[in-house]
Amino acid sequence: MVPRMSGHSRWSKVKRAKGVSDVKRGALFSKLAKEITVATRLSGRDPGFNPRLRTAITIARAESMPVDNIERAILKGTGELDGGGNIEEIVYEGYAPGGVALLVETTTDNKNRTAAEIRHLFTKHGGHLGGSNSVAWMFKRHGVFLLENVDQDKVLEATLEAGADDVRTADDNCTEVVCPPDKFDAVDKALRAAQLIPTASRFIYESENATPSPDAETSAKVLAFIEELEDHDDVQNVSPNCSIG
Repeated sequence: MVPRMSGHSRWSKVKRAKGVSDVKRGALFSKLAKEITVATRLSGRDPGFNPRLRTAITIARAESMPVDNIERAILKGTGELDGGGNIEEIVYEGYAPGGVALLVETTTDNKNRTAAEIRHLFTKHGGHLGGSNSVAWMFKRHGVFLLENVDQDKVLEATLEAGADDVRTADDNCTEVVCPPDKFDAVDKALRAAQLIPTASRFIYESENATPSPDAETSAKVLAFIEELEDHDDVQNVSPNCSIG
């Protein structure tokens, strides 16, 4: 069983994106496009043989990203359009107020700019960046699917044989399915075969041993910090090692 990180929901950006301004939606599309480009560059343009790309496209479509934008992002990943070859994935490690460990996943075409801006945000909010593996050892990579208003027994039956580790209750009557990264494709196919279509899906980091939540005042500071990180154009995901909120 994997510890559930309640409070600060990993799906908060997905839910906040509904009905946002054109400016914020444009920023979201930019993040989604980077993920599509990186996924294409790493494993090819065929979603049938590239689970990460298939997931990225599914998320983009769920957010009403135009088909032309998706296709351009794929062409950048294949090198048929300029701009995809210099996008890098960088994970920053550090501590927020109260000693809360954070992993910050980014995709960037200018690592020096991104590093400076992420460092500034840590300093601004009373935290500090750490070196390689300063906090990463606390976390493990998982695939996670979000489903809304479904029968958990049906989800469990559909996914356990496909390699799911856990089926658990999330926020707002939602269900999460957790699996190892190498079982992501099999679990995705099992859900769809059972007509259980995920609202969203992600590869995420979760703490192996979640630490106690900080006090209310510190939690508020950490939550504000995480939300500002998530609003950064290059940040894809932020993972804390405890429940926040």
